[in-house]
Amino acid sequence: MTKHKNLLPDVIPMSQDTQHNPYRVPGKRIGLLAGAGRFPIVFAEAARRQGHEIITFGPTGMVSEELREYSDYMYVGSLGRIGKAISVFKRKQVKSIVMAGKIEKKVLLHPFNWVRHLPDWRAIHMMWKYARRDRKDDTMLLAVIKEFSRDGFHFESALDYCPELLVTHGFLTKRHPSSSQWKDINFGWELAKEMGRLDVGQSIVVSERAVVAVEAIEGTDECIRRAGRLCRKGGFTVVKVAKPKQDMRFDVPTIGLQTIQTMHEAGGRVLAIESGQTIVLDQDEVYALANKLGISIVSLNANESELRIAS
Repeated sequence: MTKHKNLLPDVIPMSQDTQHNPYRVPGKRIGLLAGAGRFPIVFAEAARRQGHEIITFGPTGMVSEELREYSDYMYVGSLGRIGKAISVFKRKQVKSIVMAGKIEKKVLLHPFNWVRHLPDWRAIHMMWKYARRDRKDDTMLLAVIKEFSRDGFHFESALDYCPELLVTHGFLTKRHPSSSQWKDINFGWELAKEMGRLDVGQSIVVSERAVVAVEAIEGTDECIRRAGRLCRKGGFTVVKVAKPKQDMRFDVPTIGLQTIQTMHEAGGRVLAIESGQTIVLDQDEVYALANKLGISIVSLNANESELRIAS
């Protein structure tokens, strides 16, 4: 573990602060528990534009180095150092915490993972107290919130700071689903919701009303790649939805450029997502790439898909 340089002192006169950080207006300090991907970067950039300081803690090998540019202080350490994260946020006088980015849970299945991730006493307490029954995503992430709450921290949704990331309703690309693809969307939607209720995954891949692949611990992109290997003719539909009782503080369904590129390489043709419940990063670029590659993206309300089958 390496402690990185504090980019800003704890207390800065407004004149000096403005000179060094053009984003800064009076705001608060936000602790960022950052995972992999672009979401933490997009959140941190938006929050700093609003005048907030970002104190980041991220796991080694997952968090992007680019995030340093948007953090006032950044610590990178073992995934199991919950006590260290609490200590960092306390020292920096953080009260509010946001979670953003994907935690690659599959690393917990590697051999000797307890040695590899060096859990401290707070991590051990968290697992024993709050996550003994299972290791589902909601169980683990709620366990993190409960452990931090013991020290008075309050968790917020990252989307409170960048609500524009939530996808709007309607057809998002020039190409629309065909009648048979609407049948696959309807078929997959109900199943994806059920998988979400069970906290298995958020995505399901369908072809001709047959389930090709279900997302589990591997994540959406790997699920799509597996579907491509199983459905060699391509043309399949990907349905990605929020859980029936989605906690917007964590694990909100997210797509980006990589999702579209992966679908193209695997042979996917339609992506159906849930409006107002799904994050789309780099939206203009995502829609432009989908148009270029002939992929249809449609954003639906939770109870709407059945109405589209005859269109």
